[in-house]
Amino acid sequence: MNISHAAKASGLPAKTIRYYEDIALVKPGRNANGYRDFSEVDIHNLTFLARARALGFSIEDCRALLALYTDTSRASAEVKRIAQDHLTEIETKIADLTAMRDTLSHLVRTCHGDDRPDCPILTGLGGAQHGSDRIQK
Repeated sequence: MNISHAAKASGLPAKTIRYYEDIALVKPGRNANGYRDFSEVDIHNLTFLARARALGFSIEDCRALLALYTDTSRASAEVKRIAQDHLTEIETKIADLTAMRDTLSHLVRTCHGDDRPDCPILTGLGGAQHGSDRIQK
């Protein structure tokens, strides 16, 4: 299967597939003419990678997960550790985004948005505190 068919079958752009090949995540065979020849296993691995990336796993996590996926003697504990570490990262990002939203919501609520030059948003961004809220770096 050529790269355009592999792209359609996996849902990934050809450019991404080429990148995955460049970094050795996938290793399609080559025809006599030098063109890539993707097997069904390659397509399955590309689909696996697409799903893992959609869940936000890093390239290195994807590399590890793909290796574990193809290792029939693997222990699921390693897979769970990778997924748990990623889940912890996501939860930290959610907490950080929630704090950012709360701080920005407070600043927006306190700004009158009128013709006066006084602006709590600019004051807050400048480092001044508003009550117990602080601008996060």
